[in-house]
Amino acid sequence: MSLKSERVAAIVGVAESDLGKTPGKNVLQLQAQAAKLALEDAGLTKHDVDAIFTAGNWAWAPNLMLAEYLGIQPKYTDSTNIGGSSFEAHVGHAAAGIKAGLFDVALITYGSTNRTKPTNSSFQSPLTAQYEIPFGLPTPVGAYALAATRHMHQYGTTSEQLAEIAVATRKWATLNEKAYMREPIEIADVLNSRFIAEPLHLLDCCLVSDGGGAVIVASNKVASKLKKKPVWILGHGESHSHNTITNMPDLTMTSARESGKAAFEMAGISHHEIDVAEIYDSFTITVLLTLEALGFCQPGEGGAFVSGQRTAPGGDFPMNTNGGGLSYCHPGMYGIFLLIEAVRQLRGECDVRQVSDANLALVHGTGGVLSSTSTVILGRD
Repeated sequence: MSLKSERVAAIVGVAESDLGKTPGKNVLQLQAQAAKLALEDAGLTKHDVDAIFTAGNWAWAPNLMLAEYLGIQPKYTDSTNIGGSSFEAHVGHAAAGIKAGLFDVALITYGSTNRTKPTNSSFQSPLTAQYEIPFGLPTPVGAYALAATRHMHQYGTTSEQLAEIAVATRKWATLNEKAYMREPIEIADVLNSRFIAEPLHLLDCCLVSDGGGAVIVASNKVASKLKKKPVWILGHGESHSHNTITNMPDLTMTSARESGKAAFEMAGISHHEIDVAEIYDSFTITVLLTLEALGFCQPGEGGAFVSGQRTAPGGDFPMNTNGGGLSYCHPGMYGIFLLIEAVRQLRGECDVRQVSDANLALVHGTGGVLSSTSTVILGRD
C-alpha cells in the first residue's frame, strides 16, 4: 500500500531565513529563524516538535547543537548527510518514522553562511580523492564538467542546450522578489560568460550564498487539525552510487534512475501527471542528467527536452519556479529550498510565478558530485 493511499504524513509548514548575504547571523541563528517561521506557518510551536532532522558540515554533531540552541529535547533524531539531497531523504525518513508511530511532528532544518563565512573543510577528503586532488581537479565543478563533456561527446549535447536551463531558471527568478539574481539573461549571455571548468560557464554554475530553511512534517492526525491544507508525502526514494567522480559508474547516468523509480512506484502515479518539478540545479548539467535519469526523457534526449524554453514561465514543463540554485539562492546544500518551493506551489501561494492547477509536484535532490539522489513526490487534496 502506498503512502498516497494511506495519507500517512504531510508537510505542514515551510520557511526560509534571511538569504543572500547575512554577515550578522551565524548558522544556528539562520536555522532558528527559518524554524520559527516554519512553525508559525504550520500553526505549531517548538513544544510540538518531537523529532529533529538536520545536515551540514558546520558542527561535529549538528543535531545536538541545534536542539540545544532551540530548546528542544526530541525523542527521535536523524542527521543523515548525503549532501544536497539530504533533506529529501529526511522527508522520506520522517514519513517512515511517523508511519511506524515513533513521533508526530518533525522539524527539518538547514543553515549555512557559505558566502560570508565559508568553511575551510575540503569538499573531498584526500583519502578518497587521491586520483583527483593531486592532479588539480577542482571540486565540485570539475566533476560536473567531466560529466558534461562526456554527455556532449556521447550524445551531441550542446552548450546552447545547457544555457536554455540557465535562461529559463532566471526567468522564474525575475518573478521572485527573494531571488538573489533577477536581471534577465539570454543564451548568448551564458555562452559569453567566462569558463569556470570547460564546458561549464559562470552562468552554468549555481550561486554561493548564505541562508537557511525549515520544513515541518506531521502525522495525518496532526495535519488534519492545522490551519493550512496539508501537502501529502506520496512517494519517496533514495540512492547513492559513488563518492568521487572517478568512481561514478556512468558519467551520464545518476542514481536518480533508482530513487525516481521508487518514488513514482510508491506514489502510484506516472510522469505525465506531474504539474511542477523542483530539480536540484547546482549546475545546468545536473538538471539535464536528472531529467533523463528520472525518466522524463530518454538518455541523450535531455538537451532537446529543455530546448525552446520549455521549463520557463509559460512552458509546458514548469521547473525550478523560484529561480533555483542558479539564480535564487544556494547556501551549499540546496535541497531544502526545493521542498519549500514545491509546497508553496501546491498551496497556490506563489503569486505571479504560480503554476496553474498544481496538484502534484516532484522534488529531486542531488548531493556530492552527482553522488547521491533522493526523490519526493508531493500532492494536495
